[in-house]
Amino acid sequence: MTTAGLVLAAGAGRRYGMPKALVHYEGRLLVQRAVAVLESAGCPATVVLGAAAEEVRAAAGDLVSITNPDWDTGMGSSLRAGLRHLAGTDATAAVILLVDMPGVTPEAVRRIVAHARPDALVTGGYGDRRGHPVLIGRDHWNGVAATATGDRGARDYLRANQVMVIPVGDIADDTDIDFP
Repeated sequence: MTTAGLVLAAGAGRRYGMPKALVHYEGRLLVQRAVAVLESAGCPATVVLGAAAEEVRAAAGDLVSITNPDWDTGMGSSLRAGLRHLAGTDATAAVILLVDMPGVTPEAVRRIVAHARPDALVTGGYGDRRGHPVLIGRDHWNGVAATATGDRGARDYLRANQVMVIPVGDIADDTDIDFP
């Protein structure tokens, strides 16, 4: 069974002042860091780009990426585009990272991926809250895509279904970078 990695990196980063995929963090771009985290955990990564897609590709080098033409409608359209792309692969599950969460570690991804199955819904747990990484088994991709709108991504689908929460707060941080 293959678990694919999906990095959502299409936004313009309006609050930040630039696309977060192009933000330098600890010596590399946030998008490069997210891909490295997934691939270190054994998940081949696809990046969903939108705003400044060509600039990101040029700056980041060798990325497997797709472009979400509807990126400006919110994260939901990027999740739908990524899942649509993965539907054409042999992946049985997708582990999703947001580009602006550099505290998520390969160890946290491995903990989540250990529960990958086609029918799995798994999130990282940080105390009493759910967070990233999020794993969505293939059996749920259509349902997630049907409910992913605006900036809500998989949130509504995950709230409506039984989700396994795996504690990762001891090895990861789910803080997102919204401002410089």
